[in-house]
Amino acid sequence: PHTALIEIRGEIAAEALASAEGINAALRTAFEDAGAQAVVLRINSPGGSPVQAGLVTDEIRRLKGLHADKKLYAVCEELCASAAYYIAAVADEIFVDKASIVGSIGVLMDGFGFTGTMEKLGVERRLITAGDNKGLLDPFSPLSEAHKAYAQAMVNQIHQQFIKVVKDGRGARLKEAPETFSGLFWSGESAVQQGLADRLGSLDYVAREVVKAEEVIDY
Repeated sequence: PHTALIEIRGEIAAEALASAEGINAALRTAFEDAGAQAVVLRINSPGGSPVQAGLVTDEIRRLKGLHADKKLYAVCEELCASAAYYIAAVADEIFVDKASIVGSIGVLMDGFGFTGTMEKLGVERRLITAGDNKGLLDPFSPLSEAHKAYAQAMVNQIHQQFIKVVKDGRGARLKEAPETFSGLFWSGESAVQQGLADRLGSLDYVAREVVKAEEVIDY
């Protein structure tokens, strides 16, 4: 008997160490191993792709449905923000350090605009497109109000998907406030007070006191 450990470290992205492909393969092995008394996600990540996070949460839900007697816990270390918290929200319980950074429930789409610089340098932008919106968010063209509104609607939609995952995962434990889904982040101590996390605790604490299987095996 042991506690199955899965690490989520660094950026959550398709080609990164913390990709959905790698995490999900480890999750399947851990849930299917009869010796694994519970699965622990040890998270230290600033977030990343909502698509990759969504693929992981979908697989967690599927595996929990197949193995209803096996719990999944999240242990947050320094950072559990944005897409990392997206994943943690579906855990049965979330453990944090009092000084962990937790939350950042929001979505961003960033870039740069160089139109003013080009004008000063006397550079002319020549963009030819087939399709009225093919140049959407081109950094060398002015951002139109229509394109800005379209991009804003897209990030708003993804934000609502994120909010639903958190509300479904945390349920009645979540003490929702106006700033809960604003993109702010909090210390672990504050996250527990707000119901974004459940308790203070490390991996060793969870394995020893919660899972009751002190041996930890890294999957």
